[in-house]
Amino acid sequence: MSIWIDIGALDDLPLRGSRCVQTPTGKIGVFRTADHRVFAIRNECPHKGGPLTEGIVHGHSVTCPLHNWVISLETGEAQGADKGAVETIPVRVEGTRVLILRSAIGARVAA
Repeated sequence: MSIWIDIGALDDLPLRGSRCVQTPTGKIGVFRTADHRVFAIRNECPHKGGPLTEGIVHGHSVTCPLHNWVISLETGEAQGADKGAVETIPVRVEGTRVLILRSAIGARVAA
């Protein structure tokens, strides 16, 4: 059985915006696109660890604020000539609430 964790109201997540959620295994970026889709990924750019929630959301991507790497919110992969990826976190919306999959945030092992 999957356990989902409520991380907040959908209305607290602006269109083309994001918010950072602190978990026991690190920070997760939760993003809302212009077409009202919600995605969650680790909040660290694969290039230099930039805070992706401080980047610009466009389409289904976010551009890192440090070095302009474009990261797919759907796959977590860097787009274009850049190589690397961030972990995606299963997310869903139930009514007016945003939830993330508990097992996904507990699966990461600290180094």
